Amino acid sequence: MLQLAGDWAEFVAALAAFFASHAVPSYGGLRARLIARLGRRAYFTLYSLLSLLLLGWLIAAAARAPFVELWPFEPWQRHVPMLLVPIAGALALLGLCRPNPLSLSLAPPGGFEPERPGIAGVVRHPVLWAALLWSLAHVVANGDLAHVIVFGLFAALSVLGMFALDARKRRQLGPARWRELARRTSLLPKLAVRGWRLADFGLVALGLALAVLLAVLHPYFAGVPVLTA
Repeated sequence: MLQLAGDWAEFVAALAAFFASHAVPSYGGLRARLIARLGRRAYFTLYSLLSLLLLGWLIAAAARAPFVELWPFEPWQRHVPMLLVPIAGALALLGLCRPNPLSLSLAPPGGFEPERPGIAGVVRHPVLWAALLWSLAHVVANGDLAHVIVFGLFAALSVLGMFALDARKRRQLGPARWRELARRTSLLPKLAVRGWRLADFGLVALGLALAVLLAVLHPYFAGVPVLTA
C-alpha cells in the first residue's frame, strides 16, 4: 500500500499544485490586488506562464504515474486530437487577442462592439472552448487512468468555468449591461461572421501553425509521437 501511494505521489502533488494555482487567487481578493499592482496584461501573462509550467509538470507526472488501462488504444483515436487541437489553437489565440469583456482576454475590453462581436459571436468563451476541445481530444487518445483524470478534470473545469464567468460578469457589469454586450454572443458554438477582421484570419492561421508545431514537438515534451502513419 505504501509503495502504491509512493508511485502516485508525484502525480498527486502536481495535480494539487496546478489546481491550487487556480483556486488561491480567487480568495481574499488576491487576484484583484495583483491586477491592480501589476496591471491586467502583466498579471495574466505571468499567470499564464505559471499555469503552462505547472501544466507541463502535471502532464509529465501523469506519464510517469502507474499505468492503469481503462480502454485499449485504437489507431482512429490518434485522429481526434489531430482534428480538434488545431481548432483549439485558433480559438485560444482569437480569444486571447480579441477584446471580450465577457470572458478571458488579454486585449483591452474597450474595443469590443456588441453588434460586431467577432469570435465571441461564434462562442462567448473561446479560450475555455479551446481548453475543452483540447481536453476531450486527449481523453479520447489516452485510455489510462492518470491521463483520463487529468484531461477529464480539465474538460469539466472548462465547462464549469463558462458558467462561472457568465455569473461573475453579470455581477460585475450588471444584468442589463451584460445582456446588452452578450446579445449577439453564444455559449454554444454557432456560425457567425459579424465583426471578423482580416487580422482574425491571421490569428486563425497562426493558431493552426502553432498546433502543427506542437504536434512536431510532442515526442519531446510529452514523450509520445503523434505524426506517425
